[in-house]
Parts: sequence; structure tokens; C-alpha cells
Amino acid sequence: MLLQHRSTMKTHLVFVQFFTFVTLVWSATDAGDVDILNQFRKNLENPELLQWPESGDPCGPPSWKYVFCSNSRVTQIQVKNVGLKGPLPQNLNQLSKLENLGLQRNQFSGKLPTFNGLSKLKYAYLDYNNFDTIPADFFDGLGNLQVLALDNNNFNASTGWSFPQGLQDSAQLTNLSCMSCNLVGQLPDFLGKFSSLQNLRLSSNNLSGPIPASFKGLNLVNLWLNDQKGGGLTGTIDVLGDMLSLQSLWLHGNQFSGTIPESFGNLTSLKDLNLNGNQFVGLIPSGLASLPLDHLDLNNNMLMGPIPKFKANKYSYTSNAFCQSTEGLLCAPEVMALIDFLSGLNYPPGLVSSWSGNDPCKSWLGLICGPNSKVIAITLPSANLSGTLSPSVGSLDSLAQIKLQSNNISGQIPTNWTNLKSLTLLDLSSNNISPPLPNFSKSVKLSLEGNPLVNGHQSGTVPSSGSGSSSGNSSTPSKGSSSSPNHSSTEATKSKNSKRAILVAIVAPTVGVSIVLLLAIPISIYYRKKRKKETVQAPNSLVIHPRDPSDSDNMVKIVVANGSNSTATGSASGSINSSGIGESHVIEAGNLVISVQVLRNVTKNFSPEKEIGRGGFGVVYKGELDDGTQIAVKRMEAGVISNKALDEFQAEIAVLSKVRHRHLVSLLGYSVEGYERILVYEHMPQGALSKHLFHWKNLQLEPLSWKKRLNIALDVARGMEYLHNLAHKSFIHRDLKSSNILLGDDFRAKVSDFGLVKLAPDGERSVVTRLAGTFGYLAPEYAVTGKITTKADVFSFGVVLMELLTGLMALDERRPEERQYLAAWFWSIKSDKEKLRAAIDPALDLTDDTFESICIIAELAGHCTAREPSQRPDMGHAVNVLAPLVEKWKPLDDDPEEYCGIDYSLPLNQMVKDWQEAEGKDLSYMDLEDSKSSIPARPTGFAESFTSADGR
Repeated sequence: MLLQHRSTMKTHLVFVQFFTFVTLVWSATDAGDVDILNQFRKNLENPELLQWPESGDPCGPPSWKYVFCSNSRVTQIQVKNVGLKGPLPQNLNQLSKLENLGLQRNQFSGKLPTFNGLSKLKYAYLDYNNFDTIPADFFDGLGNLQVLALDNNNFNASTGWSFPQGLQDSAQLTNLSCMSCNLVGQLPDFLGKFSSLQNLRLSSNNLSGPIPASFKGLNLVNLWLNDQKGGGLTGTIDVLGDMLSLQSLWLHGNQFSGTIPESFGNLTSLKDLNLNGNQFVGLIPSGLASLPLDHLDLNNNMLMGPIPKFKANKYSYTSNAFCQSTEGLLCAPEVMALIDFLSGLNYPPGLVSSWSGNDPCKSWLGLICGPNSKVIAITLPSANLSGTLSPSVGSLDSLAQIKLQSNNISGQIPTNWTNLKSLTLLDLSSNNISPPLPNFSKSVKLSLEGNPLVNGHQSGTVPSSGSGSSSGNSSTPSKGSSSSPNHSSTEATKSKNSKRAILVAIVAPTVGVSIVLLLAIPISIYYRKKRKKETVQAPNSLVIHPRDPSDSDNMVKIVVANGSNSTATGSASGSINSSGIGESHVIEAGNLVISVQVLRNVTKNFSPEKEIGRGGFGVVYKGELDDGTQIAVKRMEAGVISNKALDEFQAEIAVLSKVRHRHLVSLLGYSVEGYERILVYEHMPQGALSKHLFHWKNLQLEPLSWKKRLNIALDVARGMEYLHNLAHKSFIHRDLKSSNILLGDDFRAKVSDFGLVKLAPDGERSVVTRLAGTFGYLAPEYAVTGKITTKADVFSFGVVLMELLTGLMALDERRPEERQYLAAWFWSIKSDKEKLRAAIDPALDLTDDTFESICIIAELAGHCTAREPSQRPDMGHAVNVLAPLVEKWKPLDDDPEEYCGIDYSLPLNQMVKDWQEAEGKDLSYMDLEDSKSSIPARPTGFAESFTSADGR
């Protein structure tokens, strides 16, 4: 026994030594990484703040403070706000596995080392330091960079700097912030190609020039270009009117000009708009005034016309040229006509600054008024005017003279100017007026010499159309002059020839157009009928829903772009590589392929009026199939098609072809034709949960009741439980958040967006994957290590519960710093009932009974967001907690009027027969004897793994 015991002890000792050796070998940090960290410490004036030991292994165990490793390589350095002083090592880019670098809010100084070679780097926070130089190759090769912050570093102080071409490598950027970092020159065009970019903050630099046209359609959420020095940015802001995701737009302190685009009324996500201190002109668009903004600043511009009634919570508009000082009070009609006149002439600054107020007769430049205080003359010769003439001038009845000679006015004279009964002189000489000319009365002297396009006249006189009056130097002989008969005859002949030529010029085109119309109309009708007939009969308009898994033949019809039908059997798969236009490839048998043409038809060719959402993937449109099925069509925009996007597209189809559950949004089909990548889902009329939690006031919706919130939480829990445990394979969603939870008309919830789904690992092992998801919902172990299990989804679910409780977003930089990250703040207050009560969404009708269940949900949210994955419950536990809180079904009281005379003690067949006779209805088509066979073993579309456990 003693010998056996000694042998056992010896064996244990060997194992301990072996594992100690393995641990030491495994954890030994790469020697190059250690050298760089030591150099990092050596360069500092106050290295003691790091609390790094003089010797030892940075990757541990235990690892050095602020250092994080993976496989013996340094992947993160996080020293935010530690107070460190000194330069960085210039070979920092040799930390080739570095993924996350947080150096913000210190006092690092000197030259910023190049980051060339840090191909793994995703997040770089270098803001609020004292760096003075940035190398030209700093951005080269940063292909995975997603977040870059360089704010408040005075780079290249004497010359300034611009974003180099190397930044184009960072096409995955979502956040780019370089405020007060000494940028100069124009905004680079290539920033407009960053389809993932959501936050662009470049305030307080030396930028100039216009906003590039390439910015059109960017999915920006925050755009800050305010307070540029040395003149600032210029040009119009029309390109911003299509940025439908914008929430915050700061343009104050520049020299932007032109009008505020009408399209700004479509920016329904916009909350904060600051246009202070620019040169905007014209009227305030009614759509902008109607937006329920949190903050609107229009001060110090040259806006004109009436002040509308704003729906913004806070707004200001001082120092403009409005006609009234009271909101909603209209301008005088004469003033509105003159403002429209300025609009046609592109709002010349000199006139805009002069034409303010509601009385044009109070020293408005270029206007002359009569004794009745009405404008009788517009005299603006050689005023450097360009643009076109406005029809609104035709309403100024008192106008007698219009002198606009020697400008650069183009286009036609508005025909309604002939209605000016008091007009005697219209001088438009030396401009670029185009024919045809209106038919002014003989009393109007019309001067058009020097307009090359008017009837070929280069100089001299131009007769008024249809009148004998002359313009310019009159061709009528003056009193006392002589005129020979031959001369008169010649003039008469010229006049006849001229009239004949004019007649031919008018009649010939008219006859030609008439003949074309006579031929074209019948042909057009024929082809329209034929086209309509083809549309009805075209096989590619067929809609075929996914196969029934219980179908032994396992067949599915597939609709392809060329209109032919085919059938696929088995589980064959294909590819979605870019193919020639007109081809479709089947990804997996059993999925529905719908032709692009069908989707064009039901969305009115992807019309903006059908648009119901927009995101990083593209645009979502609402449509209705011929059978009445409401669908949501998610179309990938060409600008975002990348390998990553295509992977998500394939993943969405692959996952939803394997799982089907009443609380997971159903994929009805997809389309792969040419460069089109489209997914078709069931339509969820009430949209995303986030809309009802965070934006219900602005969208004028009813806030969600506590009962609805409980039901939503339970629906999501059941859907996620099925995804994790009940499907025939276990999946991890990776992007569960309130904007990916969609609601039907009954406010029952379904989880959507499966583009980031991963197959869950077996047992308790985790899988390492590329970081994806949304900050605020990410589990800490996943955000730091990239290792993921189903418990990462549980964490996200816990954050969603917190949002349901508080009505606050998971991450909001506008909140005080301690409350910006909802999960961390909620943990600090969830156990204190008074603090918890104060944190509950004010929109909830809080009663004692409600608060009791709220406390239970708060506790569940805390468990779900525990720091350690092993401390979090699975989704089955969440279902078990939530289910009893949802109001149970209760039978209604019997209605004595309902089903009277029916004897429920009779056999079913006899009871139905008596009912038919009592109601006088023919229900003979019902055959109760055969009814059993009419009940399918499994509902169509449910996965084979569907079990009774899912009945919850």
C-alpha cells in the first residue's frame, strides 16, 4: 500500500511538473512584443502609472495591467485616461497582432509612429493627446480598421495635413473622428465610398471647398463639419438630402450657401440640426419645419419669407431676413412674388441683404415704388444677375418698367408677363434670352438686342410678337424723314416672306407631330395590351412558398430570371457568384427563388414611396404579391456588395432554410440576378421594437404597455431558445438587439437579421470568430477575445430586457458618462428598489403589481448580463421566468344567446347536423368521417426538429 501510494504521488508530481511546463511554454509572450512593451514603458516620463513589473511575462499568467493577449501575442493595449506622458515607440507597428489600441486622454507627445503593417487593427483611439506629427504612410494597409479617433492632436502644425490616399484601404470604417486635428484642404472624394461609415466627425479644422458629390447616399448617422477656420466649407448641401440615416448634422460656422434642400423634410431620423453662421438663403422648407427635432439652429443666415411654425423641441432663427417676426404669419403677396423672383436669379447676395422685411418700398435695392406704395419699376441693369425669370413677377399689377439689361439672364420670358397691364418697358438687352417670345401688346417697348438666340438678331431691334410696336432703336421712320416707294415695296416683300417662313416653321412641325401621334397611339395601345397580357401569363410571376418538410418527394419549383420553371430535388446546393444578367443560381434546394422583375413590380421599381427602412445592408421596401401576401424586400445596394456582405447574404438564407419558428422572421424567398442580391421576408407591419421604445413620441405612436413588453420579451426568449436548443442544429445569432426584433399588428415579436449567425459549438467549448454585432449589446468575453458561445446571445437578451424596462438605448453618447452604457449603469441600480423605480420608463403606468413583475425582470436582466458566461442562464430559464408573468388565458362567461338549442351531449356528427338545420346553412362539403386525414402531421414550413417543447 505504501509503495502504491508513493507511486501515485510520483505520478501526480510528474503531471504537475508537465502542466507547469506546458503553461509556461504556452503563455510565453512573443519576444518581439515584449521588447516593444518595454520600449513603450522606457519612453514614458511616468512609467510607474502603468504598474508593470520590471520582469515577467506580459501575457501572464498573470498578465500585465492594461495588456491583453491571445496565443502569446499582444492583441490589445488599453490605457485610457491613465495620465501617461512621453512619446510612443516608433516600431509600434511591429505588434502585428494588435487589434485594439486605446491610448486616448493621456499626454502622449512627439511623432505618431506609422501604423503601416497593423493589418489586424480594428480599433485605434489616439484622441486627446499631444502628438505633433503624423507620417504619410500611417494609414497604409489598415484593411480591417473600423474605428479611428485622432481628435485634439495638432498634427503638422505649420502646414496642416490631409487624409492620404492610403486611407482608402480602410473601407470597413464605421467611425472616423478627427476634430481639431489640423486637417486642411478639401474633403477627399473617397470618403463617399465608405458604405459602412456611420460617424464622421471633422469639426474645428481648416477644411475648405464643397461637400463631395460622392457623399450622396452615405449611411451616416452623425456628420460634424462645423467651425472650420479660414473661411470654411462652401457650396450647397443638396447632397445631404439623401442621407436618411442622419441623426445629428452640424454644419455651423462655415460658408455654405444656396437654399436648404426640400429633401431635408425626408430626414425623419434627424434629431439635431445646426446650420448657424452660414449663408443659406430662401424659404425654410415646410418639411424641415415639420420635423420633430430635438434641436434646430438656423441663426445668422440670410433666410427669407415667413417664419413657419416649428415642431422642434428647441429652435432658434435670429439674424435672418424674414418678412415677419411672428411664427406662422404670412408675407405680403408682393413680397412673396419678389422673393420668388430672387429665387429664379439664384438669390444674389446683394439683393438678399437688402430685401428684408415685409415692405418692398422701404429702400429695397433696385425697386421704385409709386404713390400708392406699390412697386412700379425693377431697375437692375449690369447687376451681375444670372439665372432665369420668374413667372411670379406676372402678379405685380402695378409694374410699369423692368430694366434688366447687361446681365447674364437665360431662358425664356414667362408668358404670363403679358398680363402686366401697366407695363410699358421691358429691357432685356445683352442677356441670353431664348425664344419663343410672348405676344406683348403694342404699348410695351421690348428691347432684346444683344441676345444671340432670339431669332438670330445680334443687334438692332426686335419687334414685339404680333404687334407693330418696336423695341430698341425703332425701325419706324421718325417725323420728317423720307422713304422711297421702292424701299417700302422691299420692306413689304420681306415682311410677307418672313410671315410665310414663320407659318411654315409653325405648321410643318405641327403636322409632323400629328402624323406621328396618329401612328404612335394605336401602336402604343397594342404593345401595352400585349405587355399586360405577358405580365399576367409570365411564368416568372409565380410565387411558390418553401416546401413542406414532410413531403417525401422533397421537390420545390424554382423561378429563374429568364421566366422558365424548373424543379429541384434532394439537397443540392449552388453558388451566388456574380453571374451574367438573366441568370439565377440556387443556393439550396427547398428555398424559393423569386425573379427580380416580380420584386420590381410589387415595389414599383423599388420606389422611394415603398421604402420602409434602411441599414448597412441596403434598403428595405414593402410589397404585396398577387395572392395578397405582404412582403418586406431587402435589397443590397451595389455600393455595399463585398465578400463580407455576400457572406452575410448566404448565411441569412442558409440559416432560415434550416429553422422556422413563429418567433423568427420567415424568409419567403431570395433573388440572385446579375448584381442584384435581394432577400424577401414576411412583412412585420409595426416595424422594429426600437421604434416603439425610443422614437414613439417623434413618430406619434402609443407607448408600449407593460403587458406588451412582457409578451415581446417572452416571444424573443422563445425564438432564441429554439435557435439555441430546439432546432436540428444549434445557432448563435450574434446580433440580437431591439432594432432586430420586429413586431406584427398584434405586437407579437419575431427575431430578424440572421446574417451574422454562427453554428454553435458542441458542449461548453467556444468558437473563435471575427468580431461582429453591435456595441452596447456585445458580451464582454466576445468583445475582448472573439470567443463566442450561446451565452453571448443571452447577454444581448439581457440588454434588451433593460431597454424594455427603462426605455433607454443600450449605448447613447448623449447621456451622462456614467449612464452611457446601459448594462453597466443598470447593474449599479438594479438591486436598489428606489433607484430601480426611478429608472423605469416614464411611459409605463407603474403600479405595485407592475413593479413586482418589473423587479423580477430586472433580476433576470442582471443574471443574463453577468460578467462570466458560466453565470448566465440559458434561454430556457428566461422562458420559464417570463411565461408565468404573462397573463394566462381565462374562459369567457357563457353567452346564453350563443349556440342556443344545441345539445352538447350528442355525438359530434349529430350535433353538427342539428346545427346546420338550425342555422339553415349548407355545410355538406364537410366530411367529418374524413376530417382526421385532413390534419397534417406537421404544419407546413416547420423544421423537422419541431417538437412539443416548442409549443410553449
